[in-house]
Amino acid sequence: MKVVSALAAVRHLLDTGKVRRGDTLLDSSSGIYAYALALACHRHGMRCHIIGSTTVDHTLRTQLAVLGAHLEQMPPSADLKLDQKRRVARVHEILRAHPEYHWMRQYHDDIHYLGYRAIAERVRAALPADGSPLTLVGGVGSGASTGALARYLREDGTDGTDAGDDAGGAGGAARVRLVGVQPFGSVTFGSEHVADPEIIIAGIGSSIPFANVAHTAYDAVHWLSFDTALAGSVDLLRRHAVFAGLSTGASYAAARWEHARIPGGTTVFIAADTGHRYVDTVFARHTEAADLDDLTPRTVSSLEELALPWARMEWNGAPAPAPAVAGAAEAPA
Repeated sequence: MKVVSALAAVRHLLDTGKVRRGDTLLDSSSGIYAYALALACHRHGMRCHIIGSTTVDHTLRTQLAVLGAHLEQMPPSADLKLDQKRRVARVHEILRAHPEYHWMRQYHDDIHYLGYRAIAERVRAALPADGSPLTLVGGVGSGASTGALARYLREDGTDGTDAGDDAGGAGGAARVRLVGVQPFGSVTFGSEHVADPEIIIAGIGSSIPFANVAHTAYDAVHWLSFDTALAGSVDLLRRHAVFAGLSTGASYAAARWEHARIPGGTTVFIAADTGHRYVDTVFARHTEAADLDDLTPRTVSSLEELALPWARMEWNGAPAPAPAVAGAAEAPA
């Protein structure tokens, strides 16, 4: 998914003279972005330095090595917050030692929105001509994919809002509804007080603030447990022969529920990556998967009501919860 984002960002940096061929690009990643940035660097003759999450597996490590990227991987940890804090701290250390490196800041620089304009155009071209409503569903993560797609679809008048209105979906009349998907334990939309006893759904949540998340752009938010996302991933493979990762399973489950609520509408969900790195942790446990048709979210009206295994709330373009507001701690030293 993030290949389009990384390619456009690196191309923009080169075109504007902020970096030159041969420079080193640095960032932190839990997996998908590391691969995307390595591809972009390889294509444009750049060096790539990745501070990787503990979730980076052997397959991805091998791919990064083939592409010439330098990977520093964090030690094993079941604590998402500790893993992310270690990565951020290491980025700062490297920047102090190598101020000539360019930090890509995938979580904080909206340059990562640029690549999704072409995807928005493809979505728009595929929409029915009858003006029926569109619901866009995806894991929030860094905020770039869902935020950018919603921004570009809304600003060109697809949903009837004024150009540049990032919060166009909030408030009722807009045709493009944006639905974010989060794991429990993520600070981004205020679920940090609810712990999931299973493994982390890497990539769609965060324990630290992300500046690229435009909270006011979201109409609704789903929080899904590992078990619910597992059911989604297994159902997606069985029902549609799509072998995709855990974040995709979560988005698919949320998208099915949202789609059933709007007869005649179109629902698009983001499938972020393939299922290969989830073979042992998800697909090998397929016999444990609940029937997705039997699962439904609990509707809540406040963050205090959030509870496993699945919750949904109308966000209605509300601002970020206080703990999710990005501060100076994420800026380079």
